[in-house]
Amino acid sequence: MTKHLVIIGALTMALGAGTASAQQAADAGHAAPKAQPNTAPDPTIAAGELALGSISLGKAVKADGKPLPAGTYQVRLTGEQASSAAPGQTKASERWVEFVRGGKVVGREVVTIVPQAEAALVQKDTPPARNGAKVETLKGGDYVRVWINRGGNYYLIHLPV
Repeated sequence: MTKHLVIIGALTMALGAGTASAQQAADAGHAAPKAQPNTAPDPTIAAGELALGSISLGKAVKADGKPLPAGTYQVRLTGEQASSAAPGQTKASERWVEFVRGGKVVGREVVTIVPQAEAALVQKDTPPARNGAKVETLKGGDYVRVWINRGGNYYLIHLPV
């Protein structure tokens, strides 16, 4: 009986030592996780309000679910972040813009801010000139896209017709 206990004890110690040395070998051969590529930094934008420029809407649209008649508007970026960012976007890249006419805010909508470094990933068309804007009806005619190029960032606003 003693002989069996000695054998069991020796096996237990051998297995424990084998497991420990196997774990040490695995740890030694296991490298730290590879560094992940950095995501693009949040766009460098004013913390408060920023005048983005003037646009002309050729047709009536909806902004934040409310009618916005055709006409010319000043577009102003607010300091207010959108409550929920689109998938893949950081909260800092979605803010509210206001449409101003005659010094009065007549509408507002969420704008997606695309840093110039990422513009090639999302643009297919020719972007507006620096400090300029493009207003275009998208394929299907259901949306109007307001695309503003200001301070090295692109500001995209999508308004349902």
